[in-house]
Amino acid sequence: MVDNERVQFIIQAYKDDSESVYNTWFVNNEARLKAFGAIRRGVEQVIKDIKEGAFPADFKGSSLEIVLTAITEQKQVFEGAAHPFYWKPKLRIPDIYENNTNKSLFGQFLESCIKANKEEPIIKEVVKLSHHNIKGLGPAVANILYFIHPTIIPPFNTAMVNGFNLLFKEKKKLGSWNDYLEMRDTILQVNDQYKNLLSKDLGAISGLLFDIGVGKIVVNGNAQMVIEKEEKKRKELLKKRHQQVQAEVKEENTHTKIQYLLMKIGKSLGYDVIVASNDRAKSYNNESFSFISLPEFPDIKIDEDVKRTVALIDVIWFEKGTNKIVSAYEVEKSTSIYSGILRLADLVLTLPDSEKISLYLVAPEQREKEIIAQLKRPSLAAKEAIKISYILFSELCEHCESICKFGDDHTIMEKVAKCIR
Repeated sequence: MVDNERVQFIIQAYKDDSESVYNTWFVNNEARLKAFGAIRRGVEQVIKDIKEGAFPADFKGSSLEIVLTAITEQKQVFEGAAHPFYWKPKLRIPDIYENNTNKSLFGQFLESCIKANKEEPIIKEVVKLSHHNIKGLGPAVANILYFIHPTIIPPFNTAMVNGFNLLFKEKKKLGSWNDYLEMRDTILQVNDQYKNLLSKDLGAISGLLFDIGVGKIVVNGNAQMVIEKEEKKRKELLKKRHQQVQAEVKEENTHTKIQYLLMKIGKSLGYDVIVASNDRAKSYNNESFSFISLPEFPDIKIDEDVKRTVALIDVIWFEKGTNKIVSAYEVEKSTSIYSGILRLADLVLTLPDSEKISLYLVAPEQREKEIIAQLKRPSLAAKEAIKISYILFSELCEHCESICKFGDDHTIMEKVAKCIR
């Protein structure tokens, strides 16, 4: 079934390509790593809403929309992940909004999967869900499960199916649970065979299938790899990917600068500051973040899972020498708005004195309308405890020195922040 020499050649070429999904999304991608905890917490909220009868009869405004929005922020591999869950009234699909039995079955499925930590019970739940034949609810659910069990469940979309069929000369179908499970078996087998080249995290091999499926990599049966058959399409595709990579590099540099300014302001105002746990090796303006940030997250009395998620908030200010949080900042990039909101929500909903914490999204001007729209979502606006303001990059950069010089405490940030409610 698998031509070993051919597959090994393709995998190596995929890894060597600086603009492959492997290098632009899978490795060295902080936003990808941060998304796991936030999405897991979002799924827990979906389960809670279904249990309590608070889950609406529509995708829009639901906690499920929040989860899928956070997933689609991963771009590339997950760009269309939300589409299968949109409520299509004329077709009555997916039938988990109006049908309370199906809604409950979906919630029970998610709960069983999130509690499981081994392959066998997870696959049993998948098989059980497929046997319920809930109209319109197919293998796209795997895109949610991947962020809960990345070493067990590979994601699933049209490009990956196409890539799988091209690489392994199969004819798997997009909406079939049986085909998905058969695909998964092959993916795990090949991933194990080439584990020295790929990763235990199935995102690596899924990215390979995606790149083949969208036409970035075209394979043939002669142990060769060529980049797109049609020259015009090839150039357009590579140009688009190159532009995406360049934009992401620029975006990451800006993100680092804003984190630095927020830490600088916090220190100037007399607070202890901490940067996201996976960002402490960064530096800006010849200053290492590890020299500015607290070395470890202070001991706050919250669940360990929540603490791991909260520790990924971009910058947090604490009262000097204490574990008392005064403000928290999420710096937004094109892949992080909703997962950032979820982390701030986790923080404010789990601390007893959270009403005293100021929460901020810090974002570029071109995303202001999007930020406002996200903060006005019914699923967020309904939670009175979650009051998030936003600060524009330009305002922070322009007033940074003045804030450091004339500010008395964290409330000075309200002068440059905007609030929608």
